Amino acid sequence: MKAKKYGLGFLAAVTMLVTAGHTAAEPPVLPKEIYEWVQSTARAGYYFNRQQMGYAVRKDGTIDLNILIVPTVKLYDQVQIDDVVAKRRWRMQDCRGYDDLVGAADYLRFDLAAGTVEVTEHDDLDSKLATLSMETTGKPVSLEKFSSKDVDGKFYRAILDYAAQNRRMLINRSWGKLTPEDKERLAAEETQAAEKE
Repeated sequence: MKAKKYGLGFLAAVTMLVTAGHTAAEPPVLPKEIYEWVQSTARAGYYFNRQQMGYAVRKDGTIDLNILIVPTVKLYDQVQIDDVVAKRRWRMQDCRGYDDLVGAADYLRFDLAAGTVEVTEHDDLDSKLATLSMETTGKPVSLEKFSSKDVDGKFYRAILDYAAQNRRMLINRSWGKLTPEDKERLAAEETQAAEKE
């Protein structure tokens, strides 16, 4: 009986050490002219970078309108921060700098033709938005797998809606040129849209 009490006491002490040593960092203020807020949940606020999003460019310098690259930021609440730190400690991962953890940056790659999204890079961020650690193990996931109530699904749909409404601006920001076929197709689509108005 005493062994059980001591064991439970030890586990409680370890749990307190894992979370108590972590103090809340001051969350950064994201510039509204750069970051578009989409939603907030109980655990995080979701943003995407309007200024850095754009289409991929092929090796020949032409824009690939099927591949959309979008940097995003999630700002965590204290519960999520504690959860990330506790998991890193449990996995015996380096926790240096994690007393200043505020969120994460995900670099998304949308394949519009295939209907998939892939996290090509995930960075944990400190209060200065500097990278604490980086992972690059993403795999493409079908957008159809996300229900209408899924938090990530809502986030991805908001990004795609923004991209569809601002396609010309994103083309102008992408580091490449349109193929003659894409130029012709876009001109025709824009003409049709203007006629409907």
